Amino acid sequence: MSKHKKINIIGAGLAGSLLSILFAKRGYKVHVYERAADMRLDEVDAGRSINLALAHRGIRALQKAEVFERIKPMMVPMAGRQLHNEDGSQQFQAYGNKRHEVIYSLSRSGLNKELMNAAEETGLVTFYFSHACMGVDTKRNKILISNSANETIELDAEHVFACDGAGSKIRRDLVAQDILSNRDELLDHAYKELTIPADDHGEYQMIREALHIWPRGQYMLIALPNDDGSFTLTLFMPKHGENGFNELTSEEKISNFFKAHFPDTLELIPNLLQEFKENPEGILGTVYTNPLHWQDKLLLVGDSSHAIVPFHGQGMNSSFEDCLVLDELLEKHTENWTQVFQQFSIQRKRDVDAIAEMALENYITMRDSVRHADFHLRKDVAWELETRFPEYFIPRYSMVMFHHIPYALVFRRGNIQADIVAELSENIKEAYECDFVKAESLIKERLEKVDSKHLAS
Repeated sequence: MSKHKKINIIGAGLAGSLLSILFAKRGYKVHVYERAADMRLDEVDAGRSINLALAHRGIRALQKAEVFERIKPMMVPMAGRQLHNEDGSQQFQAYGNKRHEVIYSLSRSGLNKELMNAAEETGLVTFYFSHACMGVDTKRNKILISNSANETIELDAEHVFACDGAGSKIRRDLVAQDILSNRDELLDHAYKELTIPADDHGEYQMIREALHIWPRGQYMLIALPNDDGSFTLTLFMPKHGENGFNELTSEEKISNFFKAHFPDTLELIPNLLQEFKENPEGILGTVYTNPLHWQDKLLLVGDSSHAIVPFHGQGMNSSFEDCLVLDELLEKHTENWTQVFQQFSIQRKRDVDAIAEMALENYITMRDSVRHADFHLRKDVAWELETRFPEYFIPRYSMVMFHHIPYALVFRRGNIQADIVAELSENIKEAYECDFVKAESLIKERLEKVDSKHLAS
């Protein structure tokens, strides 16, 4: 049915590249238009991307596209958080209750390049680089593209997929014409990337299989391992005020700040001052869009409609899940585009709003809550409940990262579970002191069994 039909995708980032593969597998000829030059030929700008954390939802989508095996060699497993406390001590916190529950660090550019290669190898996907989307002409049903020679190309606005990121020109044009509604919420926090290189022998200078966090209340430093022995460091902090980026205006102030708050990193970051001055401050924010489509002509996928802050490691994973959901809807509705676009918009809107909220909440968890004893107690209680009542209780973090329970359902169940854990944690100091008879009563009274179809196999 799909043979020789054409699909246009705007944006050759992670979502656009993966989506092109899934469409090619359905027999479509896919044209992908990308504003930037081919990253496989040009160096990617430093300091402009946060390291990626690949989890179950993203892995499922890569498996469906049959590219997961070629991605595996890039992946560095992270079994938990390695906390670097202010007194110099360290503490490891596992992410999950089971040995296989890990997430994976990998290079954004490395993954993107491999997806592009896989797409081209289908023989049905063509990339057009240095082709910038100039907007949408809704009166004539055209997408306007400017090529490297400043010539304007017009694409029919039929079965177009906007994967052009948080700053999507397509979204902005449709909002300006009152076709979509949009709200951007920027945090008064920013980020800056730094690097811990491998040592002289090419080895890691810190524990490899962990996401390292230096939580400091209103700000934090994190480090994710790369496959070359280095770590990508990211400093998150307010833009303004005490301990804000606006205060770090000289080499002396930068050095004094790190000496005071992250002294154990000084010997690990040889190019601290140079990188701090040269690498840009990244923006942190959330994009809310409704609906996610325009008739049966155009659909917004990934960050173009629901960019989120990176604190739950779900930006890429939720975008990949978009691709998977879209593929499933195409199968379910026999490629009836009206039904596919409408159902995608309704279903994903609920879920992406939920993960946006959870990502914001997890910023507070990472930079502050992980430092406190009551957080560790409640986590231990939650794990014990999962062990004893696995059909009913899965910690919220695990539901997000290690299963594919819809985000909206995760958010609802997570709030109920948090109340249960808080009640059971009163007046105890260790998880084994929990009243598990009461726990069973509360859980079975307030929670339904988890649908097994949403659990990782």
